[in-house]
Amino acid sequence: MTTVISPRREQPAAQAGRRTVRRPRKRQTRRAWLGIAYAGPAAVMVALFFLVPLVLVGWMSLHRWPLLAPPTFNAPENFTDIGDNELVRSATWFTVKYTVVITVLLFAVALGLALLVQHRRPGVGFLRTAFFLPMAVGFASASLLFLGLLSDEIGPVSDLLRAVGLIDGYVSWTSGSANSALGSAVVLVLWRFAGFNMLILLTGLQAIPPEIYEAARVDGASRWQTFRRITLPLLRPTIALVLTLMVTGSLLAFDQFWILTRGGPDNSTTSLVMVIYREAFIRLDLGSAAGISVVLLGVLIVFNVIQLGVLRRRSS
Repeated sequence: MTTVISPRREQPAAQAGRRTVRRPRKRQTRRAWLGIAYAGPAAVMVALFFLVPLVLVGWMSLHRWPLLAPPTFNAPENFTDIGDNELVRSATWFTVKYTVVITVLLFAVALGLALLVQHRRPGVGFLRTAFFLPMAVGFASASLLFLGLLSDEIGPVSDLLRAVGLIDGYVSWTSGSANSALGSAVVLVLWRFAGFNMLILLTGLQAIPPEIYEAARVDGASRWQTFRRITLPLLRPTIALVLTLMVTGSLLAFDQFWILTRGGPDNSTTSLVMVIYREAFIRLDLGSAAGISVVLLGVLIVFNVIQLGVLRRRSS
């Protein structure tokens, strides 16, 4: 005797299977919309304060754009005039020189501080805080602070050096000569940013497993061999990040020179960003300033891509 299974009995099981399929889809849809809701405000901020100004600068670079007159299309005149601008050429050379000097010195100081406070011992916490503390001061405020310290009239630096006997007579640190003005800005940047870069390098140092150092000591490796063969190779991704930040910040230098030296003496400390500022807000030629900005942005993108690619290839 054969039994016949009624299709009505299979129906609840089939419906339950469909419900289990629909529920994960609903959950995925909810999670997707929830992610969009969380990322939406940040995306709007990026679009308003980064993408829209970037597109506007690109559009302005194709026009002659006086501040108080309607723009007229003049592409590519804003870009061809850059090579004929003597101030742009001198500012480019100075910016490159400043970038090389500050990158080498700042990296050496930051790495030395990171190695100094790498291991836990009494007083290390105080040193880490003291080295990082200048980062809490705004860069413009730090520039004004150094301007007051180095002032010939009210600054204590000149009086202290004269009392010790290191200098004699009147010395103008920020406007006396190109070397003294550049040195003042370099000291300011080292004081302000060495602790920040030290913290990044310290994070990379502490990510290296201590077992590797113990194995090197067992094999009889010296400190220099350990540093050259273990620390530097394993620290290469962190070094890539730090160097990228240093080079980018140096090429975009503005505050320290605008406040300390005003680009002097004789435009010897005028950076590229200061030229952009002068073109836009002193000569009132927004199109020329936008053209220089676009070229500088292109150089930054190409340089960072090459730098990160080379360091990534070496680390792999």
